[in-house]
Amino acid sequence: MKNIVLTGMMGSGKTTCGKALARRLGREFVDTDAMIVSQAGKSIPEMFAQEGEPTFRDWETAICRQLTDRENLIIATGGGLILRPENVALLKARGVLVFLNRPADLIFDSTSMAGRPLAQNGKASFLQTFAVREPHYRAAADTVIETFTSVEGTVAEILRQLHTLEGVL
Repeated sequence: MKNIVLTGMMGSGKTTCGKALARRLGREFVDTDAMIVSQAGKSIPEMFAQEGEPTFRDWETAICRQLTDRENLIIATGGGLILRPENVALLKARGVLVFLNRPADLIFDSTSMAGRPLAQNGKASFLQTFAVREPHYRAAADTVIETFTSVEGTVAEILRQLHTLEGVL
């Protein structure tokens, strides 16, 4: 079975919904940011501070390469992972990309931004980051989720949309 890859802004619910989706489908859940932290031996804020964003983006690509040989996963990606076309191609090779398009202003107002290096410059900067990334999310997506009533409601909508795609479920 193809991997189900959740994309979207930081705080859009990729990890929370991904874990619930994995439980519902009996699949393994992986989070690319958690994999980076585990393999690099440092937190994402530490990596950004010590080595910079380009090094972090290189780690994302390395993780995508590791995941490209695996199937039947639910994968939550970091918010900026889709900025590199290579990452999108690697994930699409074995998966379907689902864009969780939760409104950026609601994300910022309702989600803790602690520990998120690219969310430390205030709401206007966060919204600008989303404006830059949104076209990338949409271009990469096989389907877009815009229903966020609850975690279970969002998972149900993901499943409803995935039923229309061949080889996913």
